[in-house]
Amino acid sequence: MKALNLFAAGALLLASGASAEVHTNGGRQYLLSQTPDVSADFSDFSNHYFFADSLAEFDTATGRGRLKWKRQQLMPRQAFNANTYLHQPLKSLDFPDTAYENDPVLDFEVTPVADDILRVRVFTSGVRKPELKDDPMMSPTPREADAGSWRAERREDGTVVYKSAKGELTLEPHPWRMVLRDSKGRELTRTRVWADNDSTQVKAMPFAFIKRGADNSRSIAPVFSLRPGERIYGLGESPTTLDKAGQKVNLFVTDPQGPETADMYKPIPFFMSDRGYGMFMHTSAPVTADFGNSYIGSTRLYMADEEMDIYIFLGDPKEILSAYTSLTGRPELPPEWSFGTWVSRITYFTEQEGRDVAAALKKHRIPADVIHFDTGWFDVDWQCDYAFSPSRFKDAEKMLGDLKKEGYHVSLWQLPYFTPKNKFFPELVEKGLYVHNGAGTLPYEDVVLDFTNPATVEWYQDKIAGLLRQGVGAIKVDFGEGAPVDAIYSNGRSGLYEHNLYPVRYNKAVADVTRREHGENIIWARSAWAGSQRYPLHWGGDAATTDTGLEGTLRAGLSLGLSGFTFWSHDIGGFVTASPEGLYRRWLPFGFLTSHSRIHGAPPTEPWLISEEFTDYFRRCAEMKYSLMPYILEEAKTAAENGWPMMRALFVEYPDDPGAWLIEDEYLFGSKLLVAPQMEEGNGRKVYLPTGPTRWIDYQTREAYAPGWHTITYTEEQLPIVIMVPEGTTIKHIAPALTTAELDETTIHDVTF
Repeated sequence: MKALNLFAAGALLLASGASAEVHTNGGRQYLLSQTPDVSADFSDFSNHYFFADSLAEFDTATGRGRLKWKRQQLMPRQAFNANTYLHQPLKSLDFPDTAYENDPVLDFEVTPVADDILRVRVFTSGVRKPELKDDPMMSPTPREADAGSWRAERREDGTVVYKSAKGELTLEPHPWRMVLRDSKGRELTRTRVWADNDSTQVKAMPFAFIKRGADNSRSIAPVFSLRPGERIYGLGESPTTLDKAGQKVNLFVTDPQGPETADMYKPIPFFMSDRGYGMFMHTSAPVTADFGNSYIGSTRLYMADEEMDIYIFLGDPKEILSAYTSLTGRPELPPEWSFGTWVSRITYFTEQEGRDVAAALKKHRIPADVIHFDTGWFDVDWQCDYAFSPSRFKDAEKMLGDLKKEGYHVSLWQLPYFTPKNKFFPELVEKGLYVHNGAGTLPYEDVVLDFTNPATVEWYQDKIAGLLRQGVGAIKVDFGEGAPVDAIYSNGRSGLYEHNLYPVRYNKAVADVTRREHGENIIWARSAWAGSQRYPLHWGGDAATTDTGLEGTLRAGLSLGLSGFTFWSHDIGGFVTASPEGLYRRWLPFGFLTSHSRIHGAPPTEPWLISEEFTDYFRRCAEMKYSLMPYILEEAKTAAENGWPMMRALFVEYPDDPGAWLIEDEYLFGSKLLVAPQMEEGNGRKVYLPTGPTRWIDYQTREAYAPGWHTITYTEEQLPIVIMVPEGTTIKHIAPALTTAELDETTIHDVTF
């Protein structure tokens, strides 16, 4: 495989041994389910390195300038028994030397977008790649640039300063660097230059791009300073610690088999710092973001992209999230019924099973709004053909109508891959609706729907529309992580740029047809990239049925919320095996205190199949959420309008409390309910209550607590979860009902804590 050529070229071996290079020439990974470490390309002795050197010119009226770059090479270095390498200036051997620039001068641009947003683009070639029409990452109605909010001036020494009420960006001419400051003049971060290595023996690469010796393709790596104690958040649905400082994060959509590894179903090329800035890497190419992992003073953004296109945001967490989502989009409010209980397992196979679930929900008085049929509603399990099995569903349309009359919406599973045994395989091949292999000819083993092809979208949406017209309420948009990298897509782009965009196009296709048929913006999706937040909602994938599965799920949800996603759910109790009852009990109140709540996984998930006592407990948890529905819907509307998460890290609401930035196993549900799930078996846990409110009131006991650390225990009458409300807060409640349609608005009442 091509990745093995790295070894022969003398590149450093990756510590994991699992990842491989991703090149613009179509280089493939070792396995599609393994994320590439883009930083490997920046340790390859066969490549040329170009360091940003000096400001050749800049026009403050247009924001356009040119940078001079200095050519470098990697050279081995021996010091007694230590072998390493250093960058050294290089006089190239290009022939003829009159035809190629040793130290090129290339374009860059600074564009004010709003008083708290700047866009900076840096190019590595005199030829620019074509702009992507209808960019899936960006809102169809993005925030328009407001150049008037920034003032640019050139000083006598050649320094250029951009300044607004929110902050300042300085362009120093030689060595060229960017320095970002807040409105008070405090430095937030700066790009690193080679001279920054003078005081350290670690000669870290500065802001640079590479030209590969293999094919002259380019990739860029902007490098910024990372300050002592700086904390980094975002980057998608990551189950590792929320603070990414010290971590290397690979941004590449994959199926990690659950939220327990560093890989992600939903990587997002956006992050924010506790110092008051954020960055959106406007690229769909793979990215490896190294936040002080390889050198503690550097944020290195290794991009498998020929250019750098970064939006910089200034403000507190809420302001940064609002600014980011003003560009990439915000969701419409999902329908009220979607906030109710989703009942599922893998899988219901028959019409009778669906009817039996509805009857059991009524019999046991369990509030619920959705019954989900997973992989087994087709004639052959997992064989997606968009048709209910005629042998197991006597009259699917009547079933859907009957369940709707009882207040239950039906959700259906499907996926965008078609095996050779699928009846649609020949048709999709004949019509050319698939992603073509790297040779541009055949499909891969499975046909992968090509959502860059309008004909494919039309074919696919016609199939989904048929189900929606029968009465289906929502479609589970499963998978989407397997778009081939070494492939050619209908829009002429390679998988290097289309792999990560595949989930956004897939999410959009289903959301658009659902809105067209039902007027509702609702899907149930697993994979995502920047822009997917416009198409709610997403769930956390196949969690382990363990305490660490619960921990990873909670962190993943919080991290996704810090990446611009308002709505999120997860499989309550975990997915892989039947959830241990103790774990299921602890997971349930957490699951009902997220925006959307679904039981799903290996059976039994239905409480009445566990015990009568457990059924009573399940009902209590569900009724708690339904009684909070006025609060939830009000908070959801505000969150969606502003680009804030419904399940938010404590520091989003309390950014001035240093302790709030450290907490990773508590969250705020909306703006007023603090929730601390019971992560392990026990009769209580330590809880941190942020400063701001004078006192916090226990939602279950009404006991008051001062801000700070407390050990809180539960009685047998309480749910095993800590729920706190700031003293003096009023929260709307309603009498619970068996479905959201049956909630009686005349019973809405205020509860003050």
